[in-house]
Amino acid sequence: MKNLLRYLSPFAPDQSGAVSVLFPQGGLIVICDAGGCAGNICGFDEPRWFTGRCALFSAALRDMDAILGRDDKLIAKLASAMEDVGTDFSALIGTPVPAVIGTDFRALKRAAERRTGKPCLVIPATGTKFYDVGAQEAYLELVRTFSLERLSIEEGTIGVLGAIPPDLSLIHPGEAVRAALDPGRERRILCFESPDDFRNASAAEKNLVVSPCGVAAAELLKERFGTPWEIAVPWLPESLKQRLAALHGGRILVIHQQFAACRVRELLPDCEVTTGTFFRTCPEWMKPGDMAFSGEGDFADAVESGGFDAVIGDPVLKRAVPHFRGEWIPFIHFAVSGVLEQKEEES
Repeated sequence: MKNLLRYLSPFAPDQSGAVSVLFPQGGLIVICDAGGCAGNICGFDEPRWFTGRCALFSAALRDMDAILGRDDKLIAKLASAMEDVGTDFSALIGTPVPAVIGTDFRALKRAAERRTGKPCLVIPATGTKFYDVGAQEAYLELVRTFSLERLSIEEGTIGVLGAIPPDLSLIHPGEAVRAALDPGRERRILCFESPDDFRNASAAEKNLVVSPCGVAAAELLKERFGTPWEIAVPWLPESLKQRLAALHGGRILVIHQQFAACRVRELLPDCEVTTGTFFRTCPEWMKPGDMAFSGEGDFADAVESGGFDAVIGDPVLKRAVPHFRGEWIPFIHFAVSGVLEQKEEES
């Protein structure tokens, strides 16, 4: 029963993470579902759907299409949509239905590329994992597809992987990261928000990874081009930084994606800080006592029995710990609550 949710809503799933990475890339995105998963992604997990443009479609699978494996109908619809929209590549994203019936995504990829003559990315998401898994697979597919040419390294050029709305809780995370890294706009910052960014990946002096979902792609770019990478979180909400500046001493629990939580710990040298996350972790960044929660109950037990003076995390998580009497400092995580930073809501 560790996965039972009594107080919290389900976190963003893997297909939503894949869409988050692919949304700004300019391709045709097809969610392989009957319609519900695509509706959830656009309605709840992808904030840019209401402000930007993206060729995102549901495959609108019917029962007999799935049972009989009528992949030819899917490929025909994909090719027709690409012709109408005029995109340079397509992407097929899995959901629970193709996972259950054993859809061969590699075969779909080959069929789509033969029919359209253009690249087709496939992310066999299952809907049973969290957003960071899908985001990682989408980054890897984009690197495999577009990061092929070794270019001369351009001095001052930096790549940034993992800057997506579910983690930064911003509609325009790339803009925030660019402003934090290069206020004077003197350097070239590749936030990997277009195929051209991936094509030019080898020109970067180094890559910065702002969340664990970007680590695998950074490793692949290092293997392919020798590009070094490091973990960095250049942007945090101003309201949070102001609250952190007032904290001195005490036991603190920080809950977010691992790299953001560790960055907060760096800003609290006078406190005894423990980090916790529901999502992927890199063991080398974990310190003794850091936690990877297996579910709501595990999280509640850790908070209510941990003796913490303050918890820094998304306010929605307070529902699960009604007996916690310490201070709660808001640190919004869109993948958890579906809430954006106030700055973005007002823009």
